[in-house]
Amino acid sequence: MSDVLYHYQRVSEGFGSRLLALKPGQLSLPTPCSDWDVRNLVVHVIDTHWRVASMPEREADPAGDLMRQWSDATAAVQTALADPETSATLVGGMFGERSFASLVDSLLSADTLFHTWDLARATSQGEELDKEAVTRALAYLTPLDEAIRRPGGFGPKIDSAPGADIQTRFLNFGGRAV
Repeated sequence: MSDVLYHYQRVSEGFGSRLLALKPGQLSLPTPCSDWDVRNLVVHVIDTHWRVASMPEREADPAGDLMRQWSDATAAVQTALADPETSATLVGGMFGERSFASLVDSLLSADTLFHTWDLARATSQGEELDKEAVTRALAYLTPLDEAIRRPGGFGPKIDSAPGADIQTRFLNFGGRAV
């Protein structure tokens, strides 16, 4: 198993476990993403996975079985990562061409981590994220700071308190108040 596939599986399992633990009625709860309730946040994460897997024709059905759709989308990404040829395929992205594996390891994993925390916060679940994944995501995102702060991207970052842990710094970087 490649390092990227292993890393992605840990990130996707974090989101999936929170999705699986949703209780009836929680899909309409507000999230830290002010424009989205829980259902819209989950749909966004699933749709992002389909786009990264180069299947933009697939879209999440907000009224459908979101857990099944999440499983299908993550399986597509994992299958692509497990294929050396597909994993190495160059794909276009927000910051130019890169390998599919690189896109998953950086932007997709970071986006999924942020939204894992959003989902956990909105539904009163455990908010602790995978520390290794957070460290990798923050190392990738930090040099891109201003380039990612635009409509449809990241909002303004929040200055972290001195001595803040890595997860707090990551979430603050993404504009989340902890």
